[in-house]
Amino acid sequence: MSQKDYDMVPRWYVVHTYSGYENKVKTDLEKTVKNRELEDFFFEIVVPMEEQIEIKDGKRKTNLKKVFPGYVLIKMIVTEESWYIVRNTRGVTGFVGSGTDPIPLTDEEIRNMGFEEVSVNIDYDINEKVKIMNGAFEGFVGTVQEINKEKNKVKVLVSMFGRETPVELEFSQVNKLS
Repeated sequence: MSQKDYDMVPRWYVVHTYSGYENKVKTDLEKTVKNRELEDFFFEIVVPMEEQIEIKDGKRKTNLKKVFPGYVLIKMIVTEESWYIVRNTRGVTGFVGSGTDPIPLTDEEIRNMGFEEVSVNIDYDINEKVKIMNGAFEGFVGTVQEINKEKNKVKVLVSMFGRETPVELEFSQVNKLS
């Protein structure tokens, strides 16, 4: 496989590690990337954490807990060399995917995890007519009232029972009327 055969777009991949090795894999990998000057192929290495509040003996304590124990997320460009470096990092058991091919996460999976904003391209604007494609209001036509890009939501005014009712929907639930 020559360099030009690779998709040079960075994507998120999931790497399986021995339990408890997640942070060590992250730091070792970051060191290797720096030493080998491969910053053009590795963009982010993440061990997703979430705050967990624990109340013990009447005292509130906040702990950081791994969201996916045994996994590290890496935004990278896969080449023979970058794949080899990840696979041979101590504590890594392999990429999540089929066989030797790492499978990148989809935009939807990344959005659902909430650790990276993935912009959704929408082709409708405020005051334009849209058709609702699924959900409780499937088949209804309405007018776009508001677009919230942070939450990937759109507010549509739908005419029901003779009056306009605002309905909040996901971007993917509506299509522009042509």
